[in-house]
Amino acid sequence: MRSEHRLAGNTVRMQIGRMPDLWNSTSQRNWRDALDRYEEVIARQGVTKLAERDAWYRNELPKAIATRAKPHVTLTELVRLTEWKMSRGEWRARNLVLVRGNDAPTVVATTTAALSMIPHPTKPISEIAKLDGVGPATASAVAAAAAPETYPFFDELVAAQIPGLGTVAWTLGYYAKYAAALREMARQLGNDWTPAEIERALWANSGGKAGSAA
Repeated sequence: MRSEHRLAGNTVRMQIGRMPDLWNSTSQRNWRDALDRYEEVIARQGVTKLAERDAWYRNELPKAIATRAKPHVTLTELVRLTEWKMSRGEWRARNLVLVRGNDAPTVVATTTAALSMIPHPTKPISEIAKLDGVGPATASAVAAAAAPETYPFFDELVAAQIPGLGTVAWTLGYYAKYAAALREMARQLGNDWTPAEIERALWANSGGKAGSAA
């Protein structure tokens, strides 16, 4: 079982070139089939604890955030969320050390302030990214758990399927364009699609880091 994996930019481009063109499909069935394959693709990644972490991230964390008078995440949740993100994508041990080193009350205060800024398209992401070891991708994971109807998780395999975005850049500006494109796709599909679901469907369509083998 792999606990770490890295995928170079050229490999991403080759992988995208081999996958079905879901982005340009107007078929509800195609999109729904891709979303329905998400858990299967997660399981096929061969990454230790990914399925467990993914189920927690999608099912338990949003409920925990929603029950709080002032929505926020705790340091423990931020660490678990970061482990989920790295398990599904690229493992960065140094970043995880930095995330774990954040002051617990600061995490609560920062994420409380950030989530109070919903539905602004970028301010919650910018605020959360002030925490040590947290960039736009990890920050987007927090926002997506709190408000999936507004924020998608920032993933390179998803971004690479969206025409016109250019080379993936881990910046707030790039995320703003990426999220806007996914929100617009959710709007076009209708039927209560969310940007977070669009992201998962596109990720499943890519096969994840395992590619077509998944």
